[in-house]
Amino acid sequence: MDLVQTWTGRAACALREALRYSNEAFARKLGAHVRTVSKWHKEPDIVLRPTMQQALDTLLQQAPDDARARFAALLDTTTPQREATPPTGDADTAQALTVAIAVVVRDSEVLIVQRRGEDGAGIAWQFPAGVVKPGGSPDLVAVRETLAETGVHCSVVRHLGRRLHPITHVYCDYLLCDYLTGDAQNMDPVENVSVTWAARSQLARFIPAEHIYSPILEALEVANNE
Repeated sequence: MDLVQTWTGRAACALREALRYSNEAFARKLGAHVRTVSKWHKEPDIVLRPTMQQALDTLLQQAPDDARARFAALLDTTTPQREATPPTGDADTAQALTVAIAVVVRDSEVLIVQRRGEDGAGIAWQFPAGVVKPGGSPDLVAVRETLAETGVHCSVVRHLGRRLHPITHVYCDYLLCDYLTGDAQNMDPVENVSVTWAARSQLARFIPAEHIYSPILEALEVANNE
């Protein structure tokens, strides 16, 4: 078992069982909340966030051979299709995960969420986002996940671009969206700490400018000048 292409709740729980960790010990190993691990048991088909996927990749790589063998066997018995594939030698094809990122604007503000960090502390402000399953629509995912995370209804205006993220190595589709209705609130306290509308001109106070995809900054600059 050399590679899991996409970590789901089912695969993560299989790794926990293969390592013979309790939920609490597994959560500590990953720097996650116990309730997050419990959620994976309740929602086995959930696709985990990129940062957690990376943590699980590392944990699997560090696992002893007997645990890796148990993990492979558990996946065979718990899912109808294998979620692991042999390495291809091509980094781009090995990481097939795609995330739709919604840049939702309302007048002079942009919607952002504060992710819960690996250690349980909120450390990173980001735009609402969700994993796009094979054959799925980034537009629909962006709208759906924005509502699920923040309670805000939005509509896609246009695509800003697509790139392989330089840090997470996940493919990202960026979509500029218009606010429609809804009060921004934290609808997903397991994953997020807070939700807020940030002034476009002050966005770099929340997210370092060098970490923001340049077409986003360009789109917000154009909107500010309109």
